[in-house]
Formats: sequence, C-alpha cells, structure tokens
Amino acid sequence: MTIALSPIDAAKHAVAERASTLVVSGMKVGLGTGSTAAFLVKCLGERVRAEGLDIVCVPTSVATAELAREEDIRLATLDEVGWLDLTVDGADEFDPALNLIKGGGGALLREKIVATASNRMIAIVDASKQVKTLGAYPLPVEVLSFGMDATKALLEKVLKTQDVDGRRFELRCRNGKIFTTDEGNHILDLHLDRIGNARDLALAINQIPGVVENGLFIGMCDTIILGKIDGAVETILASKGNSEIHRTERMGGDCPAAAK
Repeated sequence: MTIALSPIDAAKHAVAERASTLVVSGMKVGLGTGSTAAFLVKCLGERVRAEGLDIVCVPTSVATAELAREEDIRLATLDEVGWLDLTVDGADEFDPALNLIKGGGGALLREKIVATASNRMIAIVDASKQVKTLGAYPLPVEVLSFGMDATKALLEKVLKTQDVDGRRFELRCRNGKIFTTDEGNHILDLHLDRIGNARDLALAINQIPGVVENGLFIGMCDTIILGKIDGAVETILASKGNSEIHRTERMGGDCPAAAK
C-alpha cells in the first residue's frame, strides 16, 4: 500500500531513491542512521527483493540494523568486510564545502568510523539542511559518562578560544532520561549559532580527555544529493564544486513509512 508523504518526506524519499540507484551488486555499503537513511534502507530492500541486488551492508546503529534485517538486506560488521565501497548517510547541516554536522540521531561515532572506512561518502538531505555556515544546528559531541563534569569544564575553556557566536551546551535527554548512545556514551549538544572554522573546532574538541568524537565531518563527504519539495533532486560534487539538477517523476512512491 502506498502512503502519501509530506513534502519534506517526499524530498527525503526522492534523494534516497536516487542514491539507491548508485548501489550495484557486489558492493559493500555503509548504511547511515536517521529518517532519510531509513528511506534508503527501504529502497534498497525493494531492490534486493525485486532485482536480486546482491550487497552486504554495515549499519551505523542498532536501529538501522533492525530496519535492514526487516528489509532482507545482508549485514556484516566493519571488521568482517574490511573496507567499504560506499557509505550513504543523512546530515543535519552541510555547507558549500560539503562539510557536515551529523549526530542528530545519536550515531555520530559509528557514522564517522564507517564513513572514514569507505571509498566514497554520499550525504542524502532535504533542502532545509543547506547552510552558508555551519552552526545553526547544535553540534553533537559524544562524551564518556566518567568525569563528565571535568569534560564540560574543559569544553567551556576550549570554546572560549574558538570563533563561534554561542557557547551554550546541554546534555541530551530523551523521554526524561539521559540519552545513551549504542556505545554506552552520552551526548553534549553545543549551541554555537555559527562556526567560523569548523576544522580547527573539531581538532580542539577532540583533544579534550573524555570526548569520544564530535559531529563535524570535515572533508569526508564526496557528494550531496539534495531533495527539494518541488520534486527536483540536485547532485553536488565536492571535487568539482558544481551541481547537476535532475527531476524525479515519482514523489512519495513505494517506500512508505520509512522513518521510525
């Protein structure tokens, strides 16, 4: 049964569908986490069943793994496959240089490991994620629970040295409880408003004892597939700095209720 999608979800489905066409049999593929990535998993599942697409995938979260199993997608660990041909994931923000903020779904550590172990990373996003300068979306920082007050104090000192407009951060909670990642860590969401130098900030944050990883993906994304509510799908290539506009005829098609 086909379910009508909202304009934003239709855009997410459109980019997921386009990204799924780049996956061919024999590939080892990293599967991202989040609502847009969930559409991709659904679309790949359709191809597995309809075409016999033969791929092995590494999920970046427990939630993605569960959805992929429901879609009959063959899974493996990153250690088992060794290296990936392609990772497809969502993003919370991207700038003109294709630097990303990720981690809204809480899987930034696994997402960064998987993306780094790939020949190519594609981010699939809707138009609301496109910004001139990173920072409007809170920057997730995964931290150990041990000594977290000390980690916070050190983070405050580091932020005073950085070119950012805001320096407020908060411990992520869900349903009244402290959020815990799949690795058993917690997340501090940094409300920075504007990040002047994302590369310097990422390096400075990761030098703090107690910080596991941050949600800045610098120079890792090769391609953005951008979906717009009018049905256009734009491909932006990092290496060439150009873009191509593609029209998709099917909006809100056969990947119903992908986001869980």
